[in-house]
Amino acid sequence: MQTPKRMELLSVLDDLPNLPFETAELEVFRYQSENNQLYKQFIALTAGSPRFPFAPCLPIQFFKTHPVQTGHWEPETIFTSSGTTGQSTSRHMVRDKSVYLNHAMAGFEQFYGKPSEWVILALLPSYLERQGSSLVVMADTLIQQSKYRESGFFLNDFSSLKNTLIRCKSNNYPTILLGVSFALLDFAENEKMDLNGVIIMETGGMKGRRKELTKIELHETLKQAFNVSSIHSEYGMTELFSQAYSTGGVIYRPSKTLRVFATEINDPFCLVAPGKTGVLNVVDLANVDTCSFIQTEDLARVYADGSFEILGRLDAAELRGCNLMVE
Repeated sequence: MQTPKRMELLSVLDDLPNLPFETAELEVFRYQSENNQLYKQFIALTAGSPRFPFAPCLPIQFFKTHPVQTGHWEPETIFTSSGTTGQSTSRHMVRDKSVYLNHAMAGFEQFYGKPSEWVILALLPSYLERQGSSLVVMADTLIQQSKYRESGFFLNDFSSLKNTLIRCKSNNYPTILLGVSFALLDFAENEKMDLNGVIIMETGGMKGRRKELTKIELHETLKQAFNVSSIHSEYGMTELFSQAYSTGGVIYRPSKTLRVFATEINDPFCLVAPGKTGVLNVVDLANVDTCSFIQTEDLARVYADGSFEILGRLDAAELRGCNLMVE
């Protein structure tokens, strides 16, 4: 059932950044702390811990073990994460897919302008091969909004992708090649191309298909392979409705509904100073129907201007003190 408070919050989010982020954050926190039973219980269990000037962040593992939901409603769809054999996967219940898409499109436009003005080529084989990928939903919407008939998905047809890229370059079409890391590396090895002028945007992830590389190693390899000066990146995950982007290099900048900060690896209630390594925490106001306050499993540096750098993933053993309710 639609509630006046939820409608009010969605309207507030549409007004960002005209309204202070902190104002919207407080309103979302009040709403979720009252109407999300899981988050309400987590807040009660952490009440005796040292506090920092942010709402407590729910460990992201809860999306694997519990339904995370604010209010009472039936999901329109469920986004699921990928996982290797034996791993449990996250399930993000989606009350209204249009809320996700509205914010995903707004985030893209914040950094790149209208998707209609781009050729969008999506090389996302591991995501297309399964159900429930939020990235595929986002990419499909970008493709549908593009005015160029060349836009589309490419599973493993590198020859077709190469021919499409040649056509786009010859016509000087503004083009983004969005790809999961291992697929971009596979394409680079199979089809040697000069893609100077094309934006190469990686979404991270080897998905067990190739040796893991640092972000810098990955970017250097792709720059040399495609003769481009920089590699762009998209940071998102199943548990988030908002994205961050790097428009060249390893530093991400959040979209208007997203804010990040870092905490100590062994103390989730202790902030680290700007530029110091810690656990990435996110405040995603677009997650109005689930939980906006999430502690990820990413190791990161967050800088004074709100930008951030991902350094890798934390080992589960390093997350001591973060799992008060996870069994």
